[in-house]
Amino acid sequence: MRSTVEEVLVEHRLSVPQYAALLVLEEQPGVSLSDLARTVASTRQSATELIAGMERDGLVERRKHPTNGRTHQVFLTEQGRTLLEVARPAVWACERGLEQGMTEGQQEAARTWLAHMVEAGNS
Repeated sequence: MRSTVEEVLVEHRLSVPQYAALLVLEEQPGVSLSDLARTVASTRQSATELIAGMERDGLVERRKHPTNGRTHQVFLTEQGRTLLEVARPAVWACERGLEQGMTEGQQEAARTWLAHMVEAGNS
């Protein structure tokens, strides 16, 4: 599944971790790097490197936390939001293609299993 989605995202010059980060930042503006790392099942160091590259590309911005100057919050930029809006339909189409031929029950079982794997990875 990941390699199929990666192929779609290449057209948008995004990796799967970058796309996941954009999704998280859309849902949780101002999330800390540590929380972002946990959410995308990554190490803090990997998340820091990922965000640094995305910041250089103008997709995200880091701001010092208003009450804790040692912590940074991460936000989507307009460019990041636009790229997410352009890439999302392609990813959704890819996911629908992967689900083709599966019953509703099989699709639900797959989603439940994936959610469990993510949760287990965050524990």
